[in-house]
Amino acid sequence: MLAAWARSALPAVSALALTLGGLVHGKAALADEAPLAQAKSPQAKPAAPAPAESDPETQSAVADYNAGNFSSALKEFQDAAERGNRLAQFNYAMMLLNGEGTPTNVDEARRWLRKAADANMSHAQYVYGRMYDDGEFVSRDPAEAHRWFLKAAQQGHVQAELALANQFLDGRGTARDNKQAFYWYKKAAEGGDMTAQYVTGSFYERGGDGVTRNINVARAYYAAAAAQGDPAARLKFQQLSSELKREAQGQQPKPQ
Repeated sequence: MLAAWARSALPAVSALALTLGGLVHGKAALADEAPLAQAKSPQAKPAAPAPAESDPETQSAVADYNAGNFSSALKEFQDAAERGNRLAQFNYAMMLLNGEGTPTNVDEARRWLRKAADANMSHAQYVYGRMYDDGEFVSRDPAEAHRWFLKAAQQGHVQAELALANQFLDGRGTARDNKQAFYWYKKAAEGGDMTAQYVTGSFYERGGDGVTRNINVARAYYAAAAAQGDPAARLKFQQLSSELKREAQGQQPKPQ
C-alpha cells in the first residue's frame, strides 16, 4: 500500500518538526511578506520589508532591529501594526513571543499573529497553523492546523504545502488521502523543497494511487533533492540511473 512505503520515506520530514522559533525565517515567506527574523535563533537575520509592505516606520523598525535597538523597533512595529500593516503585525508578534525589547507576552503575540494571518499573510498563516500542529503555546489541534496550512498553501507557501502533504499522508487533522498528499508534495517539490522532492520521487518510483510509475521522472526529482545535499536522494539517483542503463542495454540488439 502506498501510504506505508511513503511514510517510510519520511524521516527527513519528521526532522522538520521544528520549534516555533525555527519557523519565521524569511526564506520561507513570499516576496511581499518577508518576516523580520527567526525567533529564538542566534543566527537570525532581520529581513527588510518589500515595497508592498513597507512604510517609513516599518523600514525604521527593521533598521532599529538590525542595530539591536529592540525597544525602538518594538514601538515602531506596534504603531505600524495598529495601522494594519500585516508585516509589522507579524514582526511585532514575534518580538512579543521572544521577549525582545519587552517581557515575553504569549497571549498578545498570538493575538497579533492571528491578525496577520487573518490579513492573508501566508507566512503568518503557516506559523499560526504550526502552533496548533505542534501544540506550541496553544492546545494541539491538527484540524485547526490543517485549516491554516491550507490557506497558506493555496497562496503557494512551500512549507505549508509540505505540512499539508504530511497531514494528508498521515490522516492528521484531515481524512487520509494519498492523492492529495502527492498533489501537495509535488507542489512543494516544484517550489524547491528538498524533502518534498525526495518524496515526490518516491511516488513516481513506486506508482499507485493515481500516479503512473515513471522511473525517469522519479530520477529527476531525486536529482533535484541530491543537488541540495540529500544523501539518500543521491543514492536513489544512482540506483535508478543504473537501472535505466541496464534496461537500455537489454533493449540493444546483440552483436552478430
